[in-house]
Amino acid sequence: MAKRERVIRMSVELPLWRALTAYRVLTMLYAVLIFVSEYRHFERAWVGVVFLSLLAVWTLATLPRVANAASCTKRFLGVDLTIALTGILLTPLADADAQSVDGPTLPTIWAAGSVLAFAIKGGWRWAAFASSLVAAANLVERGNPTRDTLHNVLLVWVASIAIGYVVEVARASEATLARALEIEAATRERERLARDIHDSVLQVLAMVQRRGTALGGEAAELGRMAGEQEVALRTLVSSGLVPTTRASEDPALGALVRTVEYDADDGRPEAEGAEVDLRTLLAPHAGSRVSLAEPGAPVMLAPPAARELAAAVSAALDNVRRHAGDSAQAWILVEDWGDEVIVTVRDDGPGIPEGRLAQAEGEGRMGVALSIRGRLRDLGGTAELISVPGQGTEVELKVPRGKAKA
Repeated sequence: MAKRERVIRMSVELPLWRALTAYRVLTMLYAVLIFVSEYRHFERAWVGVVFLSLLAVWTLATLPRVANAASCTKRFLGVDLTIALTGILLTPLADADAQSVDGPTLPTIWAAGSVLAFAIKGGWRWAAFASSLVAAANLVERGNPTRDTLHNVLLVWVASIAIGYVVEVARASEATLARALEIEAATRERERLARDIHDSVLQVLAMVQRRGTALGGEAAELGRMAGEQEVALRTLVSSGLVPTTRASEDPALGALVRTVEYDADDGRPEAEGAEVDLRTLLAPHAGSRVSLAEPGAPVMLAPPAARELAAAVSAALDNVRRHAGDSAQAWILVEDWGDEVIVTVRDDGPGIPEGRLAQAEGEGRMGVALSIRGRLRDLGGTAELISVPGQGTEVELKVPRGKAKA
């Protein structure tokens, strides 16, 4: 069984929280340096010393709080914004000329960090609320605000709302991407299970139906029932084994799909990096009606790739027996080109009428779509089918060796 695909979730918010952490530390240092350089101009310098000491301790102590959205709680945001507003409103108390001179406030641009935290945490509405309070505090602190003050207030207000809106869009995009990846992973698991069912249960039911009809009597009734079950199961397979909305939550699917690979022969986990010879997996198909042509040297592939390729060949031969008859002759050609392995299955049957494959898929007969093309697609390879009515059918299976080992 192939390895289950894992859906990797990537957070678009994490870089923003890291940037905010660095911003708060740098702007705290900037506020301290501005105060030190202007220390002699403050009438009540002790107010600035007390506030900036508190600001430095608060900034460094709360760095884990701005590491992610879970740690950044509403209570923390409220206290953080209160400290920023308090620093702005204390500026005139520390410097009597602050209202007449268009200089920086005590927290300077550190206050914008509080607004940005609101934006990243709650989106543009939270950002609008926090930036409006900061704007109001700046206007009150200035008394008679100048054009520069209005410009700075408007800049912080617009920028924070824009960042909050971008965060909301990024979250929605991340959720959509994660959902799409889950659906894709669930679909691939469903296709793999459908292939297994097609290669075993459906073929057995079809054989019982044919043999029962040929024998007649009670066996004919058994064949009829097997045919009904085959149709029902094909319909289920073609419509989906497990709803994709519940694929990741279904315990039955979780029990069926394992991340550990087992060897087909002994059931033990495969050795890391071990390879198998594809020729040994294809040799049992050789017989009076099937000719196998292979290279003289081993054709080594990763075990999952070798098994899936061999299963695709088996499905192609099963189609030969089913549609061309037991008397049809088939040929298997194995080619190893170094960077890729090519296996060709050809028969001398009547060929496939045009449009028959599409009709078969519509009827739930997914032998070519799942058992052959689906397997090769999962290996990163291709499956080409060439059929001319009256001249047989040829299926060419290509597996790039680099991808097959992945």
